[in-house]
Amino acid sequence: MPLEYYLIFIALILGCAILGASASAKVRSAYKAYGGMPTRSHMTGYDTAQRLLWANGARGIRVGRVRGMLTDHYHPTKGVVNLSDSVYGNDSIAAVAVAAHEVGHVMQKQKGYFPYKLRSVLVPITNFGSRLAFPLVLIGLVLDLLVYANQGATFGYYLAIAGVALYGLSTLFALVTLPVEYDASRRARKMLVEEGILTEEELPYAKRMLSAAAQTYVASLLTSLVYFLRFAVWVFFLFGGRRRD
Repeated sequence: MPLEYYLIFIALILGCAILGASASAKVRSAYKAYGGMPTRSHMTGYDTAQRLLWANGARGIRVGRVRGMLTDHYHPTKGVVNLSDSVYGNDSIAAVAVAAHEVGHVMQKQKGYFPYKLRSVLVPITNFGSRLAFPLVLIGLVLDLLVYANQGATFGYYLAIAGVALYGLSTLFALVTLPVEYDASRRARKMLVEEGILTEEELPYAKRMLSAAAQTYVASLLTSLVYFLRFAVWVFFLFGGRRRD
């Protein structure tokens, strides 16, 4: 691969790394600012999750606790909303916003929100595809070299293209994740006000917290896209850019 392509990719990857670090810093800054700001309702993250689940008819979902800071997540197969130590017993605006966001994912599953369903389908496919991508490209290269003398398209070439497509599933997953996360935050803000957990005056602070978190997914998407393009271009040059019929 020409040196200029490496330099371009390095610049893009560095840019994505800076964007990702900036997004993470904004999340930490937002949580520091609003994680010490008690809500007027004095409801904790646990209280919030329980209230919202009950109010929305999600009777079979439990609220659990996991170690760490902002390690919160919804586990659909186990039917549990796991809240981190920093959120579970915290009655701050940031904590209830994060807890409500996770309940937002529960609502997406129960309401059959299409991007959420699509992302759930992509999880095992993406994991499987990412493991096969590089082996397929390498096998394709060997086959291509063995039969190149025959001229024209070879099975090896198309096998390598299949590897690139499988690698691209991770970028597709990151793309589908964006509307899922933004929609969960939208649902969270709506539920927090409807259930009286936050007032209209407190809501903008929760929105800033959730918006900061959403930026990390934008950074992840851009990073995934850059790596996918790098992989695709690498395969193109690996096969010598030969014309295929």
